Amino acid sequence: MKENSPVFLDDDQPHDECGVVGIFAPNENVASMAFFGLFALQHRGQEAAGIAVANGFTIRLHKDMGLVSQVFNAGNMEPLQGHYAIGHTRYSTTGSSSLHNAQPFMVETQHGPIAVAHNGNLVNSAVLRQELLQRGVGLTSTSDSEVIIMMLAGARGSTWNERIRSVMKKWVGAYSLVILTRDGVYVVRDPWGFRPLSVGLLPGGGHAAASESCALQTLGCVAIREVKPGEIITLSKSALTVHQAIPPNPRQAACVFEFVYFSRPDSTWNGKSVHEVRQHLGRQLAIESPVEADVVIPIPDSAIPGAIGFSEQSGIPYNIGFVKNRYIGRTFIQPTETLRQQGVALKFNPLPATVRDRRVVIIDDSIVRGNTTGPLIRLLREAGAAEIHMRITSPPILHPCFMGVDMGTYEELIAHRLSVDEIREQAGADSLAYLSLEGMMSAVGSTNGYCTACFSGKYPVPVQRQLEKASFEPQENGNND
Repeated sequence: MKENSPVFLDDDQPHDECGVVGIFAPNENVASMAFFGLFALQHRGQEAAGIAVANGFTIRLHKDMGLVSQVFNAGNMEPLQGHYAIGHTRYSTTGSSSLHNAQPFMVETQHGPIAVAHNGNLVNSAVLRQELLQRGVGLTSTSDSEVIIMMLAGARGSTWNERIRSVMKKWVGAYSLVILTRDGVYVVRDPWGFRPLSVGLLPGGGHAAASESCALQTLGCVAIREVKPGEIITLSKSALTVHQAIPPNPRQAACVFEFVYFSRPDSTWNGKSVHEVRQHLGRQLAIESPVEADVVIPIPDSAIPGAIGFSEQSGIPYNIGFVKNRYIGRTFIQPTETLRQQGVALKFNPLPATVRDRRVVIIDDSIVRGNTTGPLIRLLREAGAAEIHMRITSPPILHPCFMGVDMGTYEELIAHRLSVDEIREQAGADSLAYLSLEGMMSAVGSTNGYCTACFSGKYPVPVQRQLEKASFEPQENGNND
C-alpha cells in the first residue's frame, strides 16, 4: 500500500485523470481564485494538488499530496502573488501516486520559466520519452506530463505560441493543458477533443479556463465556451486571443464517459447538459430493460439523474435507498482490519424503510472491477429487500482506457472476464441489465464524434496496449514511493 494513499476503499468507479485551471485576473488574488477553481474540480482527482503563479518576472509554485483543502493554507499561499495562475488536482494515470509526479511541473528554459498542468494521456509517451533521454534530457518523474513540459522547454519558435504549436504536432492522444509563462497563460486542447476544457470571462476583468464549466461558474465567469480541438487560447494583459494551432482531427473523440460518470452534473460537456444526458440514459435504460418493481433507487451520487430518468420513464417511484458518507474514501487514516472487513458499509448505509419487502431497481452508472456491487446488494438484502434488479446506465466496460482514465487492465475488468449472467450471479442480483451502446449514443444525441473505446474496443488512435499507469516506474520495486 502506498504511503499517504488518499483512498482505502475502492468504490469500483473508474478514476478520472485530473482537473486543471488557468487564470489571468489583474488586481485579483489569482492564487485564491485558482484554489476555488480546483475545489470545484476535486471530484476529478484526490491524490495531489498544486498551484503556480506568475507576476511578470518569476513563477512561484506550491504542490503536495492530498486534497485541495489539505494542500493549501494561508501560509503557503501568501507567496503566490501575481496576475497569472494555473492549478492542478490529480489522480494518477501514467505515473504512480507520489510527490514527484504531482503537478504543475515547472522548469527554467532559455525563454524564461514555464509551468504546465495536464489533463489526459499521451499514447506515444514512451517513444517521446526515449527521444528526450537520447538527447540527454534528464527526467525526474514517471509522468507523461513531464515529457510534455520538457518538449516545450526545447521547442523551436520565436513565441510561445509557435513553440507550443510545433510540439502539438508530435503529441498523440489526450491533452487538455494550461501552460504558465512569466507573463501569460496558454490554454491548449488536443485535435481529437478527448478531454473537456472551457474558458470564460471573469466579472472583474480577465479570463479563466478550467476542465469543467462548473468551475468557471464557481468563479463567476460569463460567456463560457468550450476550447475547440486544436486551439491555443492565450490569456494575458493584451486580452484573450484564439489561435487554431492545428486542424481538428476529422475523427473527433470526446470522451463519452464524461456524461456517464466523470463530470459534475452542473457542467456542460460537448455542448450538452451533463445532468440532462444522464436522465436520458436512465430513460433509455427503462425502455430497453423494463422490470416490474416497487421502487427505483440510485447508487449516490452520479447515478441519481439516471435513476430519476428511469423512474420517470417506467412509472416506478423514485426514492433514496442509500446514504453515502462522502468523505470516508478521502481520508488519510487507514482503517483497522475489523473496519476494513466492513467494506462498503463504511461508505454506504441502506435505508430499510425504503426497501423492506419491496422489489427494488438499483441504478448505477457502471461496473468496473465488480468488487462493490455484491456487497451493496447484500446490504439491501439485509435491509429487507424482496427482489433486487440491477440496471446500469452504460454498456459493459470491456476494454481499458489509454486516454487518461484509470479503468484497470483487461484482467481487472469484470465484464471482460464474465458474461452478464455470470456477473449477476456473482453479485447476487435477481436480474442485471446494461444499457446498449446504441442506446447510450441515442441518449447522448449523436453517434459520431465520441470515443467509446472502453465499451467497443475501437480506439480513435493507435494505442500501446501494454502501457500501464506505472510503466515508467523503476522495475525493481514498481514505483518511487
